[in-house]
Amino acid sequence: MQRILGLSRKAIQMYDMIADGDRIAVGVSGGKDSLILLQSLALLRRFIGIDYELVAISIDMGHENVRTDFSAIGKMCDTLEVPYVVKPTEIGPIVFDMRQEKNPCSLCARMRRGSLHDAAKANGCNKLALGHHKDDAVETFFMNLFSEGRLGCFQPVTYLSRKDMTVIRPLVLASEGEISSAARRLGLPIVKSKCPVDGHTNREKTKQYVRDMEHRDHGFRDRIFGAMQRAHLDGF
Repeated sequence: MQRILGLSRKAIQMYDMIADGDRIAVGVSGGKDSLILLQSLALLRRFIGIDYELVAISIDMGHENVRTDFSAIGKMCDTLEVPYVVKPTEIGPIVFDMRQEKNPCSLCARMRRGSLHDAAKANGCNKLALGHHKDDAVETFFMNLFSEGRLGCFQPVTYLSRKDMTVIRPLVLASEGEISSAARRLGLPIVKSKCPVDGHTNREKTKQYVRDMEHRDHGFRDRIFGAMQRAHLDGF
């Protein structure tokens, strides 16, 4: 976890993510990335020298008969002394039952983001922290390149004027492998995704492409990320 804390602190300082007085909503899906993000931001409060508050927020997708049990995450938040909010929604039934989307990921992601932004504002937060890491950045770069023919990625820090909310990604310098290792060592209460198409998305195909390239050419992922930084692509 020390490695994750060091990389999170570096990202926060490099991209000026957090300031005194910030109240930060941490988007907690229950996966390893969001739980490590919550752990790191809670622990960093002790020594980073910035006075900020945290609120953990999970979105209940409302899938029929497969309600997500967030109780273990609630206990973890109690230990970290972080308030925890679970926002119930009907996103699952709307996307998969009412709309019956053939390619549901885009609509689902937009609705989840909207619910998360609204929950963050309702809880007095001015910033929202998401658990995207270095691998996510590289995969997003290739998804935009292959699917849309453009060079682009998400930004480490993004101000959403419509919501008056700043989105930050403190894990952006950490690799998925480092995050997975830390999550295993800590024994975090990971919640399995209830999404019906989990593991069969365009992102999963891109993730496999990057894995294959990394296997054939070790260092491939880091070189792509380094190129994104040197080009200052979307704020990197």
